[in-house]
Amino acid sequence: MTVGRTAATGLKSPWGLAALPEGDLLVSSRDEGTLTRIDPQSGKKTELGEVPGVAPAGEGGLLGIALSPSYASDHMVYAYFTTESDNRIARMIYDEKKPPGEQLGAPDTVFRGIPKGTNHNGGRIAFGPDGLLYVGTGETYKTELAQDKKSPGGKILRLTPEGEPAPGNPFGDTPVYSYGHRNVQGLAWDKDKRLWASEFGQDVWDELNHIVAGGNYGWPDAEGKAGKSGYRDPLRQWHTRDASPSGIAYAKGSIWMAGLRGERLWRIPLDGAKAAHEPEAFLTGKYGRLRTVIAAGGDKLWLVTNNTDSRGTPKKGDDRILELRVS
Repeated sequence: MTVGRTAATGLKSPWGLAALPEGDLLVSSRDEGTLTRIDPQSGKKTELGEVPGVAPAGEGGLLGIALSPSYASDHMVYAYFTTESDNRIARMIYDEKKPPGEQLGAPDTVFRGIPKGTNHNGGRIAFGPDGLLYVGTGETYKTELAQDKKSPGGKILRLTPEGEPAPGNPFGDTPVYSYGHRNVQGLAWDKDKRLWASEFGQDVWDELNHIVAGGNYGWPDAEGKAGKSGYRDPLRQWHTRDASPSGIAYAKGSIWMAGLRGERLWRIPLDGAKAAHEPEAFLTGKYGRLRTVIAAGGDKLWLVTNNTDSRGTPKKGDDRILELRVS
């Protein structure tokens, strides 16, 4: 794995990242509540606008973003964000013809009522190969929510683009796809369309899980590989000091997992739904906290650092987006 170049510097509390069809990037600022377009060739930054209603505090604010599956025709950007009352998902038209700062249309809320807290707000959203919206949520330190299938907290949700429970969800007409999660932070699909998710543990084990419909991932009754009946064990686990994982991406046969406290990028090679061999760490301590990683086609990844989120130690130029070449 090599760092190809720095695509952007001087970002403030970056969180979500999405690649536009023409190659530019959109990045969200958790604390400023803004979306910014990045030209990765020149590093030029253009602010699209501020998302109304964002109430940043603790780990909450403007978090994950995703482009509509029909972005080429509808120009819709989806965003997961914290308000004064909840976490919710809204979609906005991105109109490039308007002046910078005024390019975001009024938000159309498609899903609301996800529990909010100072911490454990989840926040990752991604459209799957099935064209449906997957949402990683947290239990906001109310551990009982993770096992309560009536609550959207501590879950992976599966929605239509309009925010309705997706047809075929495992518990009938509810958005819940899997449960028993503490704080889901990363979502990605491998070449065979299997869903993977990274998750913060408490004090002992962070996790990478293979997600199946209706699966119970154990929290708060199990953390890491507990081997308890009725719960699904993670594929891999890490001590929290080595990972505290956030975004994940799939490229070149492996899941790549960004670490916050661990300050490293983990490679987890896959053999189907199993690990091909032990995880391997890259960039340890070199760029500080790592928040988001997305596949960029072929052997390329985009990686976002996160040292300006009040928990890191910013260096000159932070935060930044890096282009990586992997094998």
